[in-house]
Amino acid sequence: MRFEDVYGRFFARRLTCEDAAELLGVSVSTFGRWRRRYEADGAAGLYDRRLGRVSGRRAAVDEVAFAVEEFRTRYFDFTVKHYHEQLVRDRGFARSYSWLKNTLQAEGLVRRAAKRSAHRKKRARRPLAGMMLFQDGSTHRWLPALDRELDLIATLDDATGEVYSAFLVEEEGTISSFRGLAETIGARGLFSSLYTDRGSHYFLTPKTGGKVDKERPTQVGRALAQLGIVHIPSYSPEARGRMERLFGTLQGRWPQEFRLAGIADIELANRHLRQVLIPEHNARFAVPAMEQGTAFVPYVGRDLGDVLCLHEERTVGNDNCVAYKRLSLQIPPDRHRRHYVKAQVRVHEYPDGTLAVFHGPRRLAHYAPDGTPITEETEANQTRSAA
Repeated sequence: MRFEDVYGRFFARRLTCEDAAELLGVSVSTFGRWRRRYEADGAAGLYDRRLGRVSGRRAAVDEVAFAVEEFRTRYFDFTVKHYHEQLVRDRGFARSYSWLKNTLQAEGLVRRAAKRSAHRKKRARRPLAGMMLFQDGSTHRWLPALDRELDLIATLDDATGEVYSAFLVEEEGTISSFRGLAETIGARGLFSSLYTDRGSHYFLTPKTGGKVDKERPTQVGRALAQLGIVHIPSYSPEARGRMERLFGTLQGRWPQEFRLAGIADIELANRHLRQVLIPEHNARFAVPAMEQGTAFVPYVGRDLGDVLCLHEERTVGNDNCVAYKRLSLQIPPDRHRRHYVKAQVRVHEYPDGTLAVFHGPRRLAHYAPDGTPITEETEANQTRSAA
């Protein structure tokens, strides 16, 4: 009716084409097209001719059936985004993520997401890589073929979101934290600070929910202090938002990748993480730092393995032995000193279970996990065998 009114005024030459188009809120060419259709077919010519017609871009029935059936049978535990990436990579899938999501939702295979809450502002990232790293563990059934949960220990850069280290262990603890630090420092160098939760292997918290005791560091705290890395405690899950979001993403992707690869062994899973999954994740999700350069510096100093291990102080007994975890570690003869009776020494326990006794910076002896001394000749033979 509005068009007929404007057209009548145009036909009576009270309006120009430009004025008529402006009144209708369309372009001059659109008004001209509508005018010609109205003059040819009357009011019926103004109806949208697309109504009732199948879109030329509509997917074929077999294409829809393929996407639905693949999700039902093979990718049932994938997120839609992850499933879409797999189809694009492996099948050359040409449809968009939104099309796939809407299709699966229409079939009842995927639930619609709940409405988001009010806007919250994210904490700004650090401007340089290496300024602050996160480390945390996530307990989950990472290997679907195993009937138990495992812990994934991940070390993440705040500036870029890049995962520097990730591996599976039976249980998170001091040794797993040392392993993550060793892999990161060995590959990148020393960084400025480490942000973690207040787990007992990271901090001593005298009162539940209270402040940490920085005067009594744990083994991890002692190692970080020796390396000059600032250790920052977290007092809420929201403060570790990047790690929480990371684990949410990984829990929706990596177990499914392990299932497709048929991996049911922790050692094989960790190898797959190093060689495939971590590089793929970083290529997909890591972002450039806000500033060029890096805060990492090369590590120069004593053997990193002698820092990232358990340290325990002991007093040497009258028999020149050190008692440690029901073992008696005999200190061998030393040309620099007749004996070490009553001397204060330091026992190092390494991640592989081997031990060493230090007097100050000097290593007095090296031991197998059962306390048997390892001589220089034994170490040389082990090195040759490994080679």
